[in-house]
Amino acid sequence: MANKSAAPHTVQTAAGLRKEDRADKPTISLSALREQAGGLRRAQLMANLAHVITKPDGSFESWSETLPELLGISEEQVVGSTRRWLDLIHPADRARFRETALEARARGSRVEVHYRLWRNDGRWVHVRQVMEPITANATSTGHLRWFNTLQDISEHVSAQERISRLNRVYAVLSGINGAIVRIHERQALLDEACRIAVHAGGFVMAWVGLIDHATSLVRPAATAGNVGDFFATAPMAILETTPGGHGLAGQAVRTKRPVISQDVKSDSQRLMRKELGERNINSLAILPLIVHDEVVGTLALYASDVGFFDPNEMRLLEELAGDVSFALDNIEKAKKLEYVTHYDSLTDVPNRALFYERLKLQLQDASRKGERLAVKLVDIERFKSINDSLGRQAGDALLVEVVKRMQNVRRDAGWIARVGGDQFAIVTPNVVSEEKLAAATGRRFSNTFTPVFNVRGTEVRLSARMGIAVYPEDGNDSDVLLRNAEAALKKAKEAGDKFLFYRPEMTARIAEKLSLENQLHRALANDEFVLHYQPKVQTTTRRIVGLEALIRWQSPERGLVPPMKFIPLLEETGLILDVGAWALKRAALDHREWHERGLNAPKVAVNVSAIQLRQRNFVSTIEQALGGGLSSAGIDLEITESVVMEDIQATMEKLLELRRLGVAVAIDDFGTGYSSLAYLARLPVETLKIDRSFVNAMVDDPNARTLVQTIVSLAHSLELKVVAEGVETEAQATLLKGLACDEMQGYLFSKPLPPADIVHLLTR
Repeated sequence: MANKSAAPHTVQTAAGLRKEDRADKPTISLSALREQAGGLRRAQLMANLAHVITKPDGSFESWSETLPELLGISEEQVVGSTRRWLDLIHPADRARFRETALEARARGSRVEVHYRLWRNDGRWVHVRQVMEPITANATSTGHLRWFNTLQDISEHVSAQERISRLNRVYAVLSGINGAIVRIHERQALLDEACRIAVHAGGFVMAWVGLIDHATSLVRPAATAGNVGDFFATAPMAILETTPGGHGLAGQAVRTKRPVISQDVKSDSQRLMRKELGERNINSLAILPLIVHDEVVGTLALYASDVGFFDPNEMRLLEELAGDVSFALDNIEKAKKLEYVTHYDSLTDVPNRALFYERLKLQLQDASRKGERLAVKLVDIERFKSINDSLGRQAGDALLVEVVKRMQNVRRDAGWIARVGGDQFAIVTPNVVSEEKLAAATGRRFSNTFTPVFNVRGTEVRLSARMGIAVYPEDGNDSDVLLRNAEAALKKAKEAGDKFLFYRPEMTARIAEKLSLENQLHRALANDEFVLHYQPKVQTTTRRIVGLEALIRWQSPERGLVPPMKFIPLLEETGLILDVGAWALKRAALDHREWHERGLNAPKVAVNVSAIQLRQRNFVSTIEQALGGGLSSAGIDLEITESVVMEDIQATMEKLLELRRLGVAVAIDDFGTGYSSLAYLARLPVETLKIDRSFVNAMVDDPNARTLVQTIVSLAHSLELKVVAEGVETEAQATLLKGLACDEMQGYLFSKPLPPADIVHLLTR
C-alpha cells in the first residue's frame, strides 16, 4: 500500500507548479509549507473533504490525512486500490461508479460521481467524488495519474430529502385544502384527499376511515394507492379489549394523538409487516380526525422512505388532519341545514320547497320525453281532532305511519312530499292512461287507509280524500298542477268521493269504468256470463260442421252486453283468465249435454286471448277447464294470428302439447298479422280463418278477392282447412264457393244463438 503523501509534494502536484514559475519567485520556507498544509487539512475537515491520488493501474499512491476520518477507520485500515474501494460502495451504486471511472479514463478529463459509501461505524454516507487527471509527466491518456477529491455530502443530501419531503407534504396540504374549498360532498372529498396524497405526495398508500359507533370499528371510507387486500387482515377495532383493538387505528382513536412508525421493519410494536413489506412501505402515520374534541375518523399515510414522518412533516400533517376534520364538520352542518331546508323532519320526506324544485325538474324531463305525469294531493280527514284527543306525539307517530304505508304501497311508483300539516303530495310519472292511473290509485288508497292504524296501543281508523291533476292536460308548471289538484281535492271532499280528477269528464269516465269493473267481478261470481254459438257451414252443402262459442254478458242492469263492451276491460284487469277458463268449461259442458241428448253435436271453437296464451300454465289450464266435458276432442281453440306470432317458439311448444291432448287449433283473423310462411308451415294448426274485412271487400275489390284466393291456395298447399268468417251475402258465398273455400260463417247462415236455440237447430 502506498504511503500518505507529504503535504508539500501534494500541494505542488495539485497546483501544477513548474521550475520556470519558481525561478523569479522567492523560495517558500519549509515552515510556511507546513503551515499551508495544516491549513489545507483544517479546511478539508471543515468541508468534510478528503483526497486520494491514484496511479494509472488504480492503486493508491497517496491520500490526505482526512480520508480515514471520512471512512471512520484508522490510518492502517485504508484500502490501497480502486478495486478494493469499490467493495465499500453501495451495491446499487457500483455500476454507476464503474461507468464514470471508465468514462474519465477514456476521455482523460474531469468527471464527477455521487454514491453511497460504507463507514466502519455501520452506516452509509453520501459521497461526492471528483476525478481530475494529473497531466504532468504523463505519456498518454492511459498512463494518467488521478487526483480524486471526496466530500461527505450526507448532511446536504439529508437536507435535500427533508426539503423534498416537506415539499411533498406541502403539495398534499395545498391540494387537499383546494379540494376542501371546491368539494362539498363528503365521499367525493375523502376520495380526492386520498388521491392527492398518493399522486401529489408520493405516498404508497392512503386511506381515510370513519368511526362506526354501532360496531366500534374504524371503517375505511376512501382509499388510494396500492391497497389491494390490505384491509382483509387489518385490525380496525376501536376498543383495546376487542379483537383488532391492538391496531394503530384504534390506538389513534383512543389517544386522540397521531401514531407513527418511522421504520416498520425494525419496529417491534408494528403489525402486518408482511403486508407492508409487499407494498415497500417503510414508515407510516395514522392521524385522528377530531371534531369538537371527538374523534370521527382517521387519516392514514404510508411512505416508502424510512423516517419520513419527522417533526417538521408531522406538524404539517397534523395541520392537514385539522383541515380535513374542519371540512367534515362543515359538510355535516351543511347537510343538516340542507335537510332542514328541504325535508320534513318528522316524516323524512321532501317538504313543500323541495316538492316544487323536484316537480319542476321532473316536468322538464317529462316534456323532453313526451311523457305524462300526475300530481295527487292527499288530505287526511279529522286529523286535528285525532291530534287533540290523543296528543301531539301520538299524532306525529300516526303521520309517520301513514307515510310509511304510502311508501310501501308505492314502492318505485313516484315519490311523496309533505306539503302541509296533514296534506301530502304524490307525484306519479309515466302515466299511460287515466283509467290505469285510477285503478292503481284506488288499490293503493285502499291498502293505505283501510287497515286500522295502531298508535301506542290505540286503534285508529283514518279516512282521506285525494285530488288528481295530470300533466300536461291540467297544467304545465308546478304551481298550476298543485292548484288544480287542490281544486280536485276540494270537490272530492264536497262530493264525499275518495278521489277525483281535476277534469270532471275524466272523473265521470273513470267512474263509469270502475263501476263496470265492479259489475264484471260480480258477474263472474253470479254466473251472469253466457255463451252464444254461431254455426259454421260447409261451403258446398251448407250443412252445419262446427260452432264458434261467443261470450255474452247478461247483466241485470245493462241487459245483454256485447263482447266489445266488456272484453277489453276483462283483459286490462286480468279477469279474462278466469272468464276464459269459465268459457272453456261451459262450452265443454254444453257439448257434452248435446251429445248425451243424442244430437250430432259438431266441434265447438273457443277463442283464446293473448293474456291466456302468455301464461306458463296455459296448457294445464286448458286441460283442467276441459275436464268437465265429454272429451277434449269436442273442443277446438281459435287464436288470432298476431297473438301466435308474439313469441313463436313458445307458442309452437304450447300448440304441440294441445295437439297431444287432442285439441285442434285454428288461426283466427288470418291476413291481418305478419305471419312468416316458414313458421306457418311448422305450426301445429289445422285451420286458417280468413278475416271478415277481406270477405266484406272481396265482391267489389279485386285485390281483396286475389288475397282471399291466395290464402285459400296457401292453406290447401299446407293441407290446412279454410274458414271464411263474416259472410253476410249470397254474392260473397258464391265467390267463396268458386275459390274452393272449405267452410263459411256469418249472419247469412245464422246469428250467434243461445244454447237452447242451437238444440232446435241441431234437431232440425
